[in-house]
Amino acid sequence: MPLPATTKIVKDRRDYNTWIATETLEDYALRFAPKSFRKWSEILVANTASGGLSFLALEAIGGSLVISYGFANSFWAIIVAGIIIFLTGLPIAYYAAKYSVDIDLLTRGAGFGYIGSTITSLIYASFTFLFFALEAAIMAQALELYFHLPLSIGYIVCSLVIIPFVFFGVTLINQLQLWSQSVWFTLMLLPYACIIYKEPEALSNWVHFAGEAGSAGFDPLLFGAATTVAVSLIAQIGEQVDYLRFLPDQQETSKRKWWLAVVVAGPGWVLTGCAKQLGGAFLASLAIAHGVSLSKANEPTQMYWIGFEYVFSNPDVGLAVTIFFVILSQIKINVTNAYAGSLAWSNFFSRLTHSHPGRVVWLVFNVAIALLLMELGVFSTLEAVLGLYSNVAIAWVGALVADLVVNKPLGLSPPYIEFKRAHLHDYNPVGLGSMLIASLVAMAAFMGVFGIGAKAFASFIALGLAFVLAPAIAFLTKGKYYIARTDIYSETTHPLNCCICEQEYEPQDMAFCPIYQDSICSLCCTLDACCHDACKAIAPSKSSPASEAQTATHIISQTTTQTSKGSRLFQSKLSPHLGARLLRYLALFLSLSGLVGSSLGLVYYQHVAVPQISIIAAQQLTATLIEVYAVFLVLIGIGAWWLVLTQESRELAQEELDERNLQLQQEVQERNLAEAQLQEKAKQLEQTLHNLQQAEAQLIQTEKMAALGGLVAGIAHEINTPIGVGVTAASLLMEKTIAFSERFKGGTMKRSDLEKFLDLAQQSSRMTLSNLERAAELIHSFKQVAVDQSSESKRGFNLKDYLEEILLQLSPKLKVTKHQVEVRGDRHLTLTSYPGAFSQIVTNLIMNSLLHAYEPGEAGQIILSFEQTKEQVIFEYTDDGSGIAPENLSKIFEPFFTTKRGQGGSGLGLHIVYNLVTRKLKGTIQCESRLGTGTKFVIKLLNTEV
Repeated sequence: MPLPATTKIVKDRRDYNTWIATETLEDYALRFAPKSFRKWSEILVANTASGGLSFLALEAIGGSLVISYGFANSFWAIIVAGIIIFLTGLPIAYYAAKYSVDIDLLTRGAGFGYIGSTITSLIYASFTFLFFALEAAIMAQALELYFHLPLSIGYIVCSLVIIPFVFFGVTLINQLQLWSQSVWFTLMLLPYACIIYKEPEALSNWVHFAGEAGSAGFDPLLFGAATTVAVSLIAQIGEQVDYLRFLPDQQETSKRKWWLAVVVAGPGWVLTGCAKQLGGAFLASLAIAHGVSLSKANEPTQMYWIGFEYVFSNPDVGLAVTIFFVILSQIKINVTNAYAGSLAWSNFFSRLTHSHPGRVVWLVFNVAIALLLMELGVFSTLEAVLGLYSNVAIAWVGALVADLVVNKPLGLSPPYIEFKRAHLHDYNPVGLGSMLIASLVAMAAFMGVFGIGAKAFASFIALGLAFVLAPAIAFLTKGKYYIARTDIYSETTHPLNCCICEQEYEPQDMAFCPIYQDSICSLCCTLDACCHDACKAIAPSKSSPASEAQTATHIISQTTTQTSKGSRLFQSKLSPHLGARLLRYLALFLSLSGLVGSSLGLVYYQHVAVPQISIIAAQQLTATLIEVYAVFLVLIGIGAWWLVLTQESRELAQEELDERNLQLQQEVQERNLAEAQLQEKAKQLEQTLHNLQQAEAQLIQTEKMAALGGLVAGIAHEINTPIGVGVTAASLLMEKTIAFSERFKGGTMKRSDLEKFLDLAQQSSRMTLSNLERAAELIHSFKQVAVDQSSESKRGFNLKDYLEEILLQLSPKLKVTKHQVEVRGDRHLTLTSYPGAFSQIVTNLIMNSLLHAYEPGEAGQIILSFEQTKEQVIFEYTDDGSGIAPENLSKIFEPFFTTKRGQGGSGLGLHIVYNLVTRKLKGTIQCESRLGTGTKFVIKLLNTEV
């Protein structure tokens, strides 16, 4: 059985995939980092990853914690959160560096599935734009303090200035972090050293700082609430591994350097992070001691302004250095936030939409969301936002770590990281299920559903529940949702070419696609929207490419049928797609409603949390927001239904397109098979066929031989009558001669007998002679036409007489029809040309009319006319048959084109006519035809050629 035809890759798509595969800007946003790209040293990669530690949100978080919960609670919350973040970050950093994958690709293969990890991509993306907004807000506060720039404008400036640094990816970020690291590190430590040197009692004041809690002592509930906020930084490991994936492979000679880079730039970030949070708490208490209000004391600009006053005696210099330090710190961290966000959004949308306009587009998108959050005042609700976010983030990381440190060592999941769409199930309940359950329970606890104690320790609930559920679900499902299909390139060592983008990639980034019957890279596989994941329906064994191709094509051919099947219980009264529509509608409606509700809730919390607001104002605000939300719900309901129907229409159109493509491929395959059979038959008949010119010559010769065969039949038919009459007359004369001779010998002959015999002899002789002369004339005519058809010689001939001789040889075919054939033209016109070509042309045209123009039993008229002008001889062939369809008119001279295949039509007759006219006779031929009125062929030959 031959392999099914491969799906054709159009040029536009190939060009598009080639463009997005250009990694100058993409930085392998949707795939693992190949060995050829990982050329930086361990120290340089670690330095770049550590550049993100400059973010002053750490100081802001530490300041907010000490102000809200006092020294003891904030101190231990930061320490415990740091331990959790370090322990969870170590296995994530190790696997990411070992397999050169970012956090999204790691999540795919560690229990979440190909589509399931889009949720974690969204969580991670929200982390990046949330902290981008916090960091840019801090920078905007510095600009407002020094340049008196309004915050709304400062937010825009602080957002736009980051885009150029991230545009060229990690290559430019490497240089930025390398040249700025020492300056930043010096400026960060300098204020602390000077404060402790000049005012050592500031440490004692910090240790005894009570904040809004009213006490500097330890309170378990306040400690739990503070830990929930501090542990929100757990997702920072994602930004770290976005750089760690560029580490070179671990070698025996560089094992220590490799591990040092993994630990320091991976989970080790939290050591500096904890120190910065504690430093922020220390500076916040110092700022309050210097008269800064509680609402302003958690702003890093205010903190370091106070700190640099201990370094520089001139306040203006201290302020200028503070602003410089804040701007430098925020640029260093926000290039990381923006870069990581562009990767997260690229992964998120590429899987859901099968489209990737480029990482730079999602870079701008991520910055735009952060700008919107800044304009909404996200910094003023820092604790509430981070507290709510941490429950989801820690559930994600808990499930991820459980798979890496429990499931893989126990054999509950594959020991390697698989990230390619072609080899993963869309959803894996191990990570996805455990994360969703843990995050929902933790968020309910955070909202106070389970009491005040559970609310305080919501983050611990999320971590513990996710860590326990992941192995439990893996055990129950026996790990069958990890791998959908084994990798046939797992043992390949040489690079492979992608059949779509035509780029070369390492085998770890390649899969065999049974739809295209070739290797495909992970990015082009991600963007393909037509395959319907047919490869995943193949049994997860090392199938051969041929068997995979056959199976996948069969699956695609059944896609439309399968998608149309459903519950038939209420089919007579309800749409068969109603259930699927309702599920999609509810999912979309609830998602959009939740998003809008969260946004309005953030606005509500932002205003109600202000101590000065009255109860009446709070109630009015609540009522207004509820009314607004109700209006939004109506609009969301309508919009969601419209989107569901639009998507359903697109899916239906796609299914129809796939079905038509499949039918087209089958028709092309059948046509190719027919052409192959015809070519094979021609090879058998004409063994000397080697190229196209020889094929045409042999086909023309074959037609000539067929015409000679018809000529033989014509000779037998036409000569039969005159010879038969002659034989009859001669037989009668012989019989009468014998009888006359017997009478003569017997002496019984009379005068009347002699007269009768002579009269009979005269009539018989005349009849015999005339019929023999007719037979001789026919033989001479047939002989000349036969010689012309089998000869390529050029000679002079009377055109009208020759046309009548051709019609004479066709008389056996014409006599069985009711058609009238007429020849019109100058009786004396003589040409010097190739009569055999004329014979072949006229024969093919008449046979074409008999086969295609008239129905059986129908009477028609065929006219052959010619005239000579000063420049050319014009020959016209006209019939009054059914005519030719307009869409076929341009194809009639193509080889093998016929509308009567299987009914006597070979598709070669008019093709041979065209070649004889244009090549042999050096003329032109045109066809004019209208359905129902007939067809006319006009052949023009130059006088110089005839």
